Amino acid sequence: MPDYSDEFLKKILTRTRTIAVVGVSMNPVRPSYYVARYLGLKGFRVIPVNPGHAGKMLFGQTVVGSLEEIEDKVDMVDIFRRSEAVPPIVDAALEAFPELQTIWMQIGVEHPEAAARAEARGVDVIQNRCPKIEYQRLFGELRMGGFATGVISSKL
Repeated sequence: MPDYSDEFLKKILTRTRTIAVVGVSMNPVRPSYYVARYLGLKGFRVIPVNPGHAGKMLFGQTVVGSLEEIEDKVDMVDIFRRSEAVPPIVDAALEAFPELQTIWMQIGVEHPEAAARAEARGVDVIQNRCPKIEYQRLFGELRMGGFATGVISSKL
């Protein structure tokens, strides 16, 4: 598993405003649903991407069928698909968003060749991590269940 510094992850999560979540589910028990919902609650604009649910509403946004349908600037593409599905998603993201800053592949999702293509274009790539977990860990929110965040908070 690639190793990323906390500073690198925090920089990405701090600069990101709009996230296209590829493979988002309408089912509230699916990780892609609650991760996208959490990110939206934290102030990120989440654009749900899933061809099977295109046109439906999720978290106040219309689900789009593909990255190419998004007309707004996207800072991060968060991929909830199997590793073998990653290359065309990365290629579509690089084509659709000239100012893209980050490709983020969820836990269990890795594709070194696609990552290298994105990095060659100056895009930061995170593999096999979850932005919700990293956000909670880095911004001092994981306190339940004995998680040690490594972040000292003044909250009581």
